[in-house]
Amino acid sequence: MDELLNIHFEQIEVGQVISLGVVAVDEASVKIYIERFLPSWNDSYGAPDGMLYALWSRLSFEACCRWSGFKMLAVDGVRYLRNPPAGELLRGRVTILGKDPVGDNKGVVIAQQDMLDEAGRLVFSCLTRALVARQS
Repeated sequence: MDELLNIHFEQIEVGQVISLGVVAVDEASVKIYIERFLPSWNDSYGAPDGMLYALWSRLSFEACCRWSGFKMLAVDGVRYLRNPPAGELLRGRVTILGKDPVGDNKGVVIAQQDMLDEAGRLVFSCLTRALVARQS
């Protein structure tokens, strides 16, 4: 992900697809999450929606915070399509849908962010808007 370090607004292209990396839905984490936040959930259902959001959020922040002046403004259109079982590997991706300059110093980047399971099926999806610094 070093290629994303200090990326400015002008370097981000509409249509660009960026990998967020991979994260495992590990059994111990699922059990702890359920115990602390959703005790009525049966772990045989797979990872709860809130845990999927947390896993996506971690991957997204680790990748996008390398963009210069990054600030997440909004997360919209959140969709949960399935609850993967413990042991599943999820991969994240960002697809740049649009961008809009805001003044001389920054711009808004609009993106769709997805999490896919090992079979390539969509597990989680959302739309995001973020501020990114423009080159001086």
